[in-house]
Amino acid sequence: MINRVRRLRKERLMTLEALAERSGVTKSYLSKVERGQSVPSIAVCASLAKALEVPLDSLFAEAEELGEVTVTRAAERQPLTSPDESGTRYEGMALDAGAKSMTPFMLYPPLDDGPVPFRDHPGEEFVFVHEGQAELILPSRTITLDPGDCVYFKATTPHKLRSLGARRATVLLLVSSDDDTPDGARSPHSRLP
Repeated sequence: MINRVRRLRKERLMTLEALAERSGVTKSYLSKVERGQSVPSIAVCASLAKALEVPLDSLFAEAEELGEVTVTRAAERQPLTSPDESGTRYEGMALDAGAKSMTPFMLYPPLDDGPVPFRDHPGEEFVFVHEGQAELILPSRTITLDPGDCVYFKATTPHKLRSLGARRATVLLLVSSDDDTPDGARSPHSRLP
């Protein structure tokens, strides 16, 4: 993803400062992302994709790799964060899929909510707990989720997720956008969260 952000920025003749301003990310943080020194959250990736005017999944897969039917085997999930990441770990799924209105991820929330800030972004999220127990933390309440439980919410609601118990939970996350064109048709970039 690192080289793709830089490449997409340069293809659009954007300076680091311009992308930072359009995405709401600091220039120093964006520089760290482009150099591989920091891994952005899904919310930051969504902001970068929107600022670059590309679908979120294009930060993870080349456009010419995107196909009509995509199978992602469990062993083929692409790690988007380091395996020793103390915060939420993400794995990309269906990154090679063509036009889609949602972007799926397998995520492994941290064991505590610690200093992780609340995240919010345009669109909607669907969270399904596959293994373990997780807790969705909202400013007004906390929701405990057991295996098989799911929650669907507007991603503009500040939120964060953590694992409960001794091991990280395994959670399916679907991120979608509700950006529609004025005539009701989906825009080419409608899958942005």
